[in-house]
Amino acid sequence: TGDRFTFEAGANKQGGGQGWADVWKKGCFAWEYKGKHADLTKAYQQLLLYRESLQNPPLLVVSDIDQLVIHTNFTNTVKRVVTITLDDLLTPLGMRQLRAIFYEPEAFRSPQTTEQVTLEAARQFARLAEHLRKRGENPERVAHFLIRLLFCLFAEDIDLLPKALFSQLVDQGRRRSLAFTQQLVQLFNTMATGGFFGRDEILHFNGGLFDSGDVLELDRDGLDILHGVALLDWANIEPSILGTLFSRSLDPDKRAQLGAHYTSKEDILLIVEPVLMAPLRRRWAAVQLEASALVQRRDAAKERAARTRLQNTLERLVMDFANQVATIRVLDPACGSGNFLYVALKLLLDLEKEVIHFCGVVGLQPFFAQVSPRQLYGIELDAYAHELAQATVWIGYIQWLNDNGQGRPSEPILKLLDNIKHMDAILAIDADGKPVEPVWPEAEVVIGNPPFLGGNKVRQELGSHYVDNLFALYSGRVPAFADLVCYWFERARAFIEGAKVNRVGLLATQGIRGGANRKVLERIKQTGNIFWAQSDRNWYLDGATVHVSMVGFDNGSETIYMLDDQAVLKINSDLTTAVDLTTAVELKENKGICFMGPSPKAPFDIEENIAAQMLKAPVNINGRLNSDVVRPVASAVDLVQHSRGKWSIDFGLLSQEEASLYEEPFEYVKKYVYPIRSTNRRAAYAVKWWQYAEARPGMRSALKSKQRYIATPGVSKHRIFVWVKPEVLCNQGTLVFARDDNYFFGILQSKLHELWARSTGTQLREEESGFRYTPTTTFETFPFPWPPGQEPVDDARVQAIAQAAQALVAKRDAWLNPPDLSEKEWQKRTLTNLYNARPTWLDLAHKQLDAAVFAAYDWPVALVDEEILARLLALNLERAGQ
Repeated sequence: TGDRFTFEAGANKQGGGQGWADVWKKGCFAWEYKGKHADLTKAYQQLLLYRESLQNPPLLVVSDIDQLVIHTNFTNTVKRVVTITLDDLLTPLGMRQLRAIFYEPEAFRSPQTTEQVTLEAARQFARLAEHLRKRGENPERVAHFLIRLLFCLFAEDIDLLPKALFSQLVDQGRRRSLAFTQQLVQLFNTMATGGFFGRDEILHFNGGLFDSGDVLELDRDGLDILHGVALLDWANIEPSILGTLFSRSLDPDKRAQLGAHYTSKEDILLIVEPVLMAPLRRRWAAVQLEASALVQRRDAAKERAARTRLQNTLERLVMDFANQVATIRVLDPACGSGNFLYVALKLLLDLEKEVIHFCGVVGLQPFFAQVSPRQLYGIELDAYAHELAQATVWIGYIQWLNDNGQGRPSEPILKLLDNIKHMDAILAIDADGKPVEPVWPEAEVVIGNPPFLGGNKVRQELGSHYVDNLFALYSGRVPAFADLVCYWFERARAFIEGAKVNRVGLLATQGIRGGANRKVLERIKQTGNIFWAQSDRNWYLDGATVHVSMVGFDNGSETIYMLDDQAVLKINSDLTTAVDLTTAVELKENKGICFMGPSPKAPFDIEENIAAQMLKAPVNINGRLNSDVVRPVASAVDLVQHSRGKWSIDFGLLSQEEASLYEEPFEYVKKYVYPIRSTNRRAAYAVKWWQYAEARPGMRSALKSKQRYIATPGVSKHRIFVWVKPEVLCNQGTLVFARDDNYFFGILQSKLHELWARSTGTQLREEESGFRYTPTTTFETFPFPWPPGQEPVDDARVQAIAQAAQALVAKRDAWLNPPDLSEKEWQKRTLTNLYNARPTWLDLAHKQLDAAVFAAYDWPVALVDEEILARLLALNLERAGQ
């Protein structure tokens, strides 16, 4: 059928047209093979255009008659290129690698992350910067020179400069430093205009970075450092942290922070996703639904004119959205070294790529990426950071084009980014010497991380003259001695009020929620609204952990409100809502019941046929059967859909000596798990390689005497609980409850508990993905009608809940497994599909259960959600003695 393994796998090219990957195996590879001496680089570029249609396989393989070249396609790791020749296939290593392409693609994953590469590059550049500073070179000139070297190293590794050109110059220059300086002047001058450098043709770069041939002389020691830097994999640096790390490396005051924490891409996504991307993603989902309906009508139309009309309507619909993505403007008014701007650019490019792929699916002409750095605007006062911001954006953009088979920018490669301004964002002085507000570029969205400086330190750090002008300019809008970040909030609010900006997302310290600082949030509520906030999160500032609040606000048009990842009816100016569940306390009475499933972090899972073979094996020398350690395993998917028939080798907490007595399972783990786990950076994982990485001894102890137990997916759209047999191991991605009674099951499956779980759990970005359930913040804060273990088992209320729960499960089981059902129809019968449909009988069964649970709390059934949460919170605090 071609569903998992096929020749000639059809694929839509990103740039347009239909193509075919020669061979494709789901979850393993896409493969292009060519004739002898063919250009395998072009073959790889071809696969890059196909990979989205082929479900992004982890390996992209190209081959000719003599060799196989394997390109890894994993995210967040350094890309690897592995070549296997025909002669290599005569060796055990070569055959292992060939087999791994088909069965263990993870074996090719690089252990080195892009973050690690970038940090090492920054460390090496810090050495070079220090070396130049000691010679008395001007700091700004040093920074400009080093950023040029940085870009040359990147350009060489991504094939914008001729292969090994720059590295060879450095290598030769170690013997003749004066010649290196002269050659570098020539190279920079050629990059400024394009042309020939010796026999090599150089592209036109310029963009302000290569505006002259200015070069700092490097002595032998400096060239030795640069030689080491050139050996790094510059194609795989991580742009989201590049600017921060290089800013530290160039600034002697921050160099000690190089090994400290930094703001990661994941941290930046916390604010960029809900503020910039959420409305675009919602609109894109609506466009796809509308487009799918048009496609059905087009394909069903019998008249050519009708088909043409519907095709034109479809094209306008999709291309109007594509144009919206390619023209939206993003401003960071405190852009630093450009990390927020880069992340915004990458997200827009990724979304546009989805649109391009969709065009091919629905019969529209795909197009090449139109999103570009011209959509990004920034303001930055620091000279180092200002120049780095431009380099960060361009490197990230070029890297994305290269990684996605989109070629390279037209010349000049580096367009001048004059939309990133070198200026003060909150105070300017006019020709008459009076303080005025600086002009901000107009944009649809403002995001950023303005400087954190407490109100009591503003005068000390910025000087009395500056502060007096600031106070005079913002009098009546920002209270005197408010934190410095408040001025960015007020300026952004005014832009929204003046219809110059649609949405804003800014960071502040937690102080924004109270005192004088909160006045700026109150003004935001007066002229618009806060639609999204994180009231308290850890953040990294200058290498130290601080507590921050994140605030998204607009003119009041947004109707979806999210606070601390929870849907709420409103967000107050102190970043709370009507019922502040963040005050709920973990209850000691709930401890030791709910556990995360064990996490293997290695291939312990086995197919059913392998398990069957092990289970048939003779008794081991310890007198025990392999069934002790070969167990059925269930993931979150198995709980709410049909079991995949997976098994796992689970030695629990056995020592290596004890585990080895189960001969066949142990030898399997030794062969397939040991090579992975023995090299793990975490010593505990490497030393106990035969055990699950997180074996959950507390869970095992709690379940030991149970005849059955309860489980639920860690993340789920519907909060569904199921009974699990004791021999089944629920692994990572599941939550396990050490109770085997219907009463407890009924409480968990009730509306009250589901509402609490949704309100205290983390909602994932995509609404359909559901909410995350955790043992601590979700379960251990939930107040049961009686403390667990203290419920009166003979009480009629307890028995009513148990009976309603038992009836609900019986009805679900009858629906899941009716007699005489065809295999095709049976496959559709899953708990996920059942709860998606929620037929009347299911709804009535839940209402009967809910009524019994309300009675146990002695609460009326008609309570609205807010009141239920308020009562549960009050009961939680009462039980905690608060």
